[in-house]
Amino acid sequence: MSEQKSDEKIVLTLEEPETALKTDIASQSVQQPKETAKPVYVDNSMLSEEEKKQVSEFAKTIDLTQTNTILQYGASAQRKVADFSDATLANVKTKDLGDAGNLLSNLVVELKGFDMQPQEKGLAALFKKGSNSVLSIKARYDKAEVNVDKISESLENQQIQLMKDIALLDEMYNKNLTNFKELTMYILAGKEKLADVRKNDLPKLMAKAKETGLAEDAQKANDLDQLCNRFEKKIYDLELTRNVSLQMGPQIRLVQNNDTLMTEKIQSTLVNTIPLWKSQMVLALGIDHSKQAVEAQQEVSKVTNELLKKNSETLKIQTIATAKESERGIVDIETLQQTNKNLISTLDEVLKIQDDGRAKRAAAEEELARIEGELKQKLLEINQNSTSTK
Repeated sequence: MSEQKSDEKIVLTLEEPETALKTDIASQSVQQPKETAKPVYVDNSMLSEEEKKQVSEFAKTIDLTQTNTILQYGASAQRKVADFSDATLANVKTKDLGDAGNLLSNLVVELKGFDMQPQEKGLAALFKKGSNSVLSIKARYDKAEVNVDKISESLENQQIQLMKDIALLDEMYNKNLTNFKELTMYILAGKEKLADVRKNDLPKLMAKAKETGLAEDAQKANDLDQLCNRFEKKIYDLELTRNVSLQMGPQIRLVQNNDTLMTEKIQSTLVNTIPLWKSQMVLALGIDHSKQAVEAQQEVSKVTNELLKKNSETLKIQTIATAKESERGIVDIETLQQTNKNLISTLDEVLKIQDDGRAKRAAAEEELARIEGELKQKLLEINQNSTSTK
């Protein structure tokens, strides 16, 4: 376990822990293991000089002749580790990184599901639905953006929760480090006391029992030896608990590392993937606008060229006609010939009619003269007859 400074001051005590803990430890003490506990080397390099001094002073206060001392020794530290393990387990159980993973998967599906390709293709679609293509793309983009924003909001909430969890795991790691150090101090103090009793007190009692030969002295020596064995097993229990605490450190870091990786992934998605997608959508819409503008310009150019060709043909025809017309006289020679012919014919007809008219008039004059003569003759006759009658 890596060493970190902890502000929490460790206080070693021989006081009894809570009732629940006393019951657990008492039941454990009844079921003593039959095998001999194997000594475990505990390094004190992680302790400060003040803590090492505290261990030595605390070791002097341990009284192995008191049964409760052995029962309760280090129990408070063990309870802290047990409670801490429960808290860590609860934190792991309630943590569901699947939500964040599912959100990221949903985001990928949403981004892949967006299709920039228009539903209709060709110039017909361009002029049939002109702006409808862009509007359709924008509508699909807006719909996708709404879903992406919802997922982003959920991811932000997940990120905030994960960051809180990371901070909590830091606290848990430091707390576990404090528990580990406290157990280490109990073990070192216990081993120091056990070594002192076996080196000094126990040999004295055994020597006294051997010297006196009294059963009570022999019982005292045997009781102390049994207490030393029980205390040794108690220290071994603390070493097992310490090992649990030792393993807890990497476990906390693993969970914390997973949270950190997921947080970084979410962060990358929020600040890179989603903004990049949105910027690409803006570019795509701009490109689509440009594409339509180019296609429209091409169509305009096509129509313009066709119009120019048609106008040039018309201009050619009109120009030729105008040139021909400009080269013509005001009256065609054929027209003059026909007109002259018609005029001569008319004059001939007029002369003929005039000649006929003169002839008819001459004949009429002769006839009138004749008629006038006849009338005069008749009148004369009538006049003569009237005169003769008288």
